[in-house]
Amino acid sequence: MSEIKRTQFSDGKPRPYSATATVNDIIFVCGQVPTRADGTTAVDIADQLNQAFDNLESALLAAHSDLSSLLKLTVYLADLDEFDDYNAAYLTRLSGHPLPPRTTVQVAGFRGEKRIEIDAVAAATA
Repeated sequence: MSEIKRTQFSDGKPRPYSATATVNDIIFVCGQVPTRADGTTAVDIADQLNQAFDNLESALLAAHSDLSSLLKLTVYLADLDEFDDYNAAYLTRLSGHPLPPRTTVQVAGFRGEKRIEIDAVAAATA
């Protein structure tokens, strides 16, 4: 059986899950929400997307990967009426990177002001 390597969160806060799990150079990243380091959340969907991607990028770097190595994204939105704004911010954020396969779905809701969560699978690059 292949070894599974798990990384924890760099902030040291205990959580009931790992930040990432890697097996056979495939990285599974826990869902990334738009929470800033200070615990606040932006209001605008584009700002929320960018913060979620900042958090995703940090998790990938800690697991020896980056946004160019994304294999699959699942994006959860609180409101599909924001799809056009979300999609424009998504394309801007991933400009210069290969676009991974993506699924976007609407969910019933999130805690607090969050309106987006990004679930990712990536290839290890180191």
